[in-house]
Amino acid sequence: MAAKKKAAEKKPGTRKRRARKAAAGSRGLSTTDLTAEAPSGPARDLAAAIENDGGAALATYRDPLGGHWVVLAALPIEKVEPTPYQRDLSDAHVRRLADAIDRLGRFLDPIVAVPAEGGKYWTPNGHHRLASLRRLGARTITALVLPDAEIARRILVLNTEKAHNLRERALEVSRLAEGLVALDDRPEREFETEFEEPALITLGLCYQENGRFAGGSYHPVLKRVDKFLDDRLSKALAERRGRAKKLLALDEAVSAVVAKLKERGFESPYLKAFVVARINPIRFHKGAPPPYDDVVDKMLESAKKFDPGKVKADQLAATGGVPDE
Repeated sequence: MAAKKKAAEKKPGTRKRRARKAAAGSRGLSTTDLTAEAPSGPARDLAAAIENDGGAALATYRDPLGGHWVVLAALPIEKVEPTPYQRDLSDAHVRRLADAIDRLGRFLDPIVAVPAEGGKYWTPNGHHRLASLRRLGARTITALVLPDAEIARRILVLNTEKAHNLRERALEVSRLAEGLVALDDRPEREFETEFEEPALITLGLCYQENGRFAGGSYHPVLKRVDKFLDDRLSKALAERRGRAKKLLALDEAVSAVVAKLKERGFESPYLKAFVVARINPIRFHKGAPPPYDDVVDKMLESAKKFDPGKVKADQLAATGGVPDE
């Protein structure tokens, strides 16, 4: 009886179900459906605009899964720019990619692009390929151009060119949030798909202030206590800047403890993760965690009281987790 009562008290939706694999051939369009219809008005207008901008609309078709119209086009490379929200270029990745394209002598991976103002085109997932072609002196780039400019906002969904680390993901999300304020000031909670997780906004604002911020040490805590806000995006961003300020203050206190541990001769890439784990008040907490401010304030207080002299070598040796970034 007690077991049944406990099961009945469990909140619905707390257990995630694994998505079922769709039956083969059960979804999307057939090969003949992709071009069977005449292009929609927006697709025709987009193809004409591409021609007017000095590009070439090579083909117009519907994507095989959702049936949305796409224009395969050749665009003048000087008219294509990355969306302003995404991560910074990796020079090493650009050099490797340019070398691979040059050795192959072919560019076979079109970028995704959407129309922007002034005859320009934004790419949400081709920053490194675009830079590589520019490095090689190319005049033209092939692109899958979409009539729906809103796609450019779904940066994390589309950007699969190179795996993101936490810093890159967080910077993209925080920049996207800042860019959307003037365009679409809906409640932050309505941007769950675009932002992926709320902690990324807060961490991204920290990275903007301090490029050497070790967000990986705090991410596990934030994933539990940082929630999407019901406030409009403009107000939510102000709240998140306050949260970022607190988190940076905590990081300063933790860094001071790490410095003292190093003075005692401790050397490990996990020093910061070790300190954060020791001051984490929800490490063994079950159920809904306390609010963000309560948790970070308590961690800051614990960091200021932390006694490095009581740390033993075997305690640090047993530490795993995220190394300092």
